[in-house]
Amino acid sequence: MTYRIAPSILSANFARLGEEVDNVLKSGADIVHFDVMDNHYVPNLTIGPLVCEALRKHGVTAPIDVHLMVKPVDRIIPDFAKAGATYITFHPEASEHIDRTIGLIRESGCKPGLVFNPATPLDVLEWTLDKLDMVLLMSVNPGFGGQKFIPHVLDKARKVRRMIEERGLQVSLEIDGGVGPANIREVASAGVDTFVAGSAVFGAGQDSDPQRYNSIIAALRAELAKV
Repeated sequence: MTYRIAPSILSANFARLGEEVDNVLKSGADIVHFDVMDNHYVPNLTIGPLVCEALRKHGVTAPIDVHLMVKPVDRIIPDFAKAGATYITFHPEASEHIDRTIGLIRESGCKPGLVFNPATPLDVLEWTLDKLDMVLLMSVNPGFGGQKFIPHVLDKARKVRRMIEERGLQVSLEIDGGVGPANIREVASAGVDTFVAGSAVFGAGQDSDPQRYNSIIAALRAELAKV
């Protein structure tokens, strides 16, 4: 299995965002994770398509994984597609018509994914998994960074991995929330292949590293190598 590390830029220094993203990618990260909150679906307000577009104009070519915590969700999808998103994931609770939202993401030229909160059942995957490129499991309740990992989400991860393999699909299984060197190996063992880490990465930058984040990305990779 190929493992991918997706630092969440919400934990980066926004005064130097372009430089931060360049450094974390040069340090060995694979994907830029982009948390979009609207102060309606979740009680926080973050960033929009303008920032995504700015990163592309800055020269970022890595995949950008846009996690929409917004309601209504359909309205903003074309804006992020135009701004350069690669993946666009959304919560089933935020859509009036899940199939239509998945189709809209695909028609916009992006890869669709569904996001499940810790207490959200996986029922909808029974009917949508073959239409997705990514399943994102929240291992914290979305809205704020720095929360602790919720262990029972690993049971959900094992269930989703079984579904993906039984159907012979190529769908990424991503987890977001409380992932770091201490638990990434356990998370990977549950079938997860893509790991969002915000404060665990951006909070561990070292001026002594050539690209500031070499040590923390290397530590995550070292743990993944033990799986």
